[in-house]
Amino acid sequence: MSDASGQSKRPVTLEPNYDEAFGLTAEEVRAFLLKHPDFFANNPDILERLVIPHEEKGAVSLVERQSEQLRKKVRQLNYKLNQLIGVAKQNEKIYRVYTDLNVELLRCKSVSEIQYKLESVLQERLNLHSVVLQLFKGPHAMQELQRRLIIEKRFKDSTFFFGRLSQHERQVIFGEETAESVALILLGDNHDMGILAVGSDDASHFTPDMDTLLLKQLQEVLNITMPGMPGY
Repeated sequence: MSDASGQSKRPVTLEPNYDEAFGLTAEEVRAFLLKHPDFFANNPDILERLVIPHEEKGAVSLVERQSEQLRKKVRQLNYKLNQLIGVAKQNEKIYRVYTDLNVELLRCKSVSEIQYKLESVLQERLNLHSVVLQLFKGPHAMQELQRRLIIEKRFKDSTFFFGRLSQHERQVIFGEETAESVALILLGDNHDMGILAVGSDDASHFTPDMDTLLLKQLQEVLNITMPGMPGY
């Protein structure tokens, strides 16, 4: 290919030691191009002749290299966007489950009905493995010593606990049910009603950094509805 002067255009290859040949350093070239990002747009003839050595593909044009980088960034952004959409859909599902659950709990007439509703909704709709309502009063109340030990160890700074329990604690709260990671909710305005315990067979499902907004609403509904109910 020849330009208007009749001289052929030879590709300009960026050599590692080009600064020695032209008296410029790599930093100076880089600074100039960053200061003048439209340089190649104003000098398309140079862009046509410029090639960049590539370890995998040999020599490729600057435009091709930029296009490849842009495509890579687009793929990364699409991947992150799909992740965010997936998280948003899952959060919407969880929100709807807890909203429906709270409405159904307000219609319950007994503690046994509340226990059944908690189990059916949380296990069937959220695929949680175990749901137990441990009361501090009544014929099946948790023993005083066990209750005190669990409250002192797991509810020091909050009425919620997320994470893993010791084998003894799992036995006391869940019996033979599987609970590799758990969410514990202390019930009662004075922390004297009981514990709602939810267990997952996934050890990483419940973690200490989890948000408590939806569980706080569930806690408040139970604190309001359970006192005075048959079975409490």
